[in-house]
Amino acid sequence: MMELNVKHTSELAPVELVEIFEARTAVFVVEQNCAYQEVDRTDFDALHVRLLKNHQLVAYARIYFSQDDVHFGRVLVVANERGKGFGRTLLEGVLETIQERFPSHPVQIQAQAYLMSFYASFGFDPVSAEYLEDGIPHVDMVKV
Repeated sequence: MMELNVKHTSELAPVELVEIFEARTAVFVVEQNCAYQEVDRTDFDALHVRLLKNHQLVAYARIYFSQDDVHFGRVLVVANERGKGFGRTLLEGVLETIQERFPSHPVQIQAQAYLMSFYASFGFDPVSAEYLEDGIPHVDMVKV
């Protein structure tokens, strides 16, 4: 059974928050071999979007509002669930959540460069040249 779950940080149970941080660290620090401050102050006031299969985390993203723009990031699919379309399902839920909670605000992301076509399929356009963020090629993209 699949479930899309959206909660503010303050609504998450400790076990849910640990599960999120564990998955993010596994992907962004360990798997991508990238030493950086993965858990940051943005987590205090973020919406955490979890795609759950049989109550287990399979995909995740966080949404946050900054000035006049909405951002999402930390997008992941856990390693043993990749290639099954869960990233697309998650992004559909993220964009639906943004539309419901932050209508008429542009959405900005820092996309890993290899995922540009994936995000373009959701209507995102590149607005920067490719640059390195923590040693990984990224491109800024916007959906208006």
